[in-house]
Amino acid sequence: MMSTLGQVAPDVLHDLAVRNGVCVRPVLSRMTDTTTGEQSVVPIPCGSTQERQCPPCAERARKLRMQQCREGWHRDDEIPTVEGEAAEHSDDLGDADAVDDEDQVEDEPTEEPTRRVRSTRRRQDAPDLPRIPMDNRTVGSTFTAPNGRTYRPSMFLTLTLPSYGKVGPDGTPRDPESYDYHRAAMDALHFPKLVDRFWQNLRRCAGYKVQYFATVEAQHRLAPHLHAAVRGVIPRQVVKDVAAATYHQLWWPQCSEPVYVGDDLPRWDEMAGAFTDPHTGAPLPTWDQALDALDDDPAATPAHVVKLGTQLDYQGIIADAEDKVGKAIGYLTKYLAKSIADTYGDDDTITTRQAMHLDRLHREVRWLPCSPSCSNWLRFGVQPLGAEPGMRPGWCPSKAHDRHHLGLGGRRVLVSRQWTGKTLTDHRADRAEVVRQTLAAAGIDMHDTDRYAATAQLEDGTPRFIWSPVDRANDDDLPTWHGVLTRGINERIRWRTEYEQAKYRAANAPPADICSATDTDDTADSAA
Repeated sequence: MMSTLGQVAPDVLHDLAVRNGVCVRPVLSRMTDTTTGEQSVVPIPCGSTQERQCPPCAERARKLRMQQCREGWHRDDEIPTVEGEAAEHSDDLGDADAVDDEDQVEDEPTEEPTRRVRSTRRRQDAPDLPRIPMDNRTVGSTFTAPNGRTYRPSMFLTLTLPSYGKVGPDGTPRDPESYDYHRAAMDALHFPKLVDRFWQNLRRCAGYKVQYFATVEAQHRLAPHLHAAVRGVIPRQVVKDVAAATYHQLWWPQCSEPVYVGDDLPRWDEMAGAFTDPHTGAPLPTWDQALDALDDDPAATPAHVVKLGTQLDYQGIIADAEDKVGKAIGYLTKYLAKSIADTYGDDDTITTRQAMHLDRLHREVRWLPCSPSCSNWLRFGVQPLGAEPGMRPGWCPSKAHDRHHLGLGGRRVLVSRQWTGKTLTDHRADRAEVVRQTLAAAGIDMHDTDRYAATAQLEDGTPRFIWSPVDRANDDDLPTWHGVLTRGINERIRWRTEYEQAKYRAANAPPADICSATDTDDTADSAA
């Protein structure tokens, strides 16, 4: 096999690596084994979650999320919050769990470092929400059917954004001139805050700390929408009322009409340490000054209000309905490895109208401010928070502005803190342990995968392996990309063969000797 792979073309080798689940963008690192003194250069998987960058790593990450979703969806036991795990469990689009519901006012902006309290009155166009006593639980209620059977259902929800204009079957506007691209871009940029508000409001109306596993993907019109597996069941009308009453007001300076266009942009003044008007030389108002002006203006209105659309899909699912659970989880994570811009496919499948729609939305997203520190504020006559020389409109480093994300700069998965009580590292270790147990039952030792065990320790508690970056300029023993992939493909084939043989032996062994194993081929990959 090695000699055969050594003769293949790079593109063929790339396809073969993808087919066998081998990372195509490995990161080389030098490992020193402190017990033997041996040094070796080890390729570490890149860990990308995007298929356009590394399909094998993205697929592995997607299946890990599928396991995480399944494990937490229909739990019937309480999971305590472990201190220090908040960053992993609410790490994605927003951080609804990090907000104390009792202290959060409805109209208070959360972007500024300085607390600015505004009126807590709800908007007149938003219905009021009931507030019921909160139970100290995360699991849903049980119900007893007429036949005496007790079951504990959960929900699968889909939330969308409102319409910006009529679209055709291809997802493009029927009338591009009247399509509200500005609103579409602003909604996409601030969709995370709207999602946070929804979970806060839903918990207040549900009466318990609702737990969720949610993903964000693009509709055919390129607007983001949310799929969520929710533990427990809440009356359909309550969910609809919460969605209708949820909004997020953006208390920012106006960002709909640029003050400066083209090359006529504010300039950095070294003496003043600020950006100044290109004609008068007067310093632009700072971010805090701009917000102070809003506070002092009784007629001030939000720069933007994000609301959910009227379309809402609600399905009740019970744990015993394995076919529905599996289908829902697959649907929930189907496009997790795809970027928003991949909605229309690649250059071979996208139509001219779709390309024009994507480009128009990207132009809008590129030039709008994404945060108080965004350099695009210079277009609107305001100095960004933390302004510094070199800032240029249209060149904010946030990935929310790029063509692949189209406003969604955050992560694509949202997981509440008490969903499983585990981090992704824990879930990855669970998958690897299943493989190890299966192989151990068949008498196979995966000792050669220990090179990835960065947490392995000696008896005195010191790390067994020391990792350091390679020096590409001076290291003369670095393997080529071709060699790294060739080795990885051979190893993957050997590991999978051994794993399949081990499962076969376990399935045909006496009952007392059978070790639990999963039925997914990719599980063996997680042991590496």
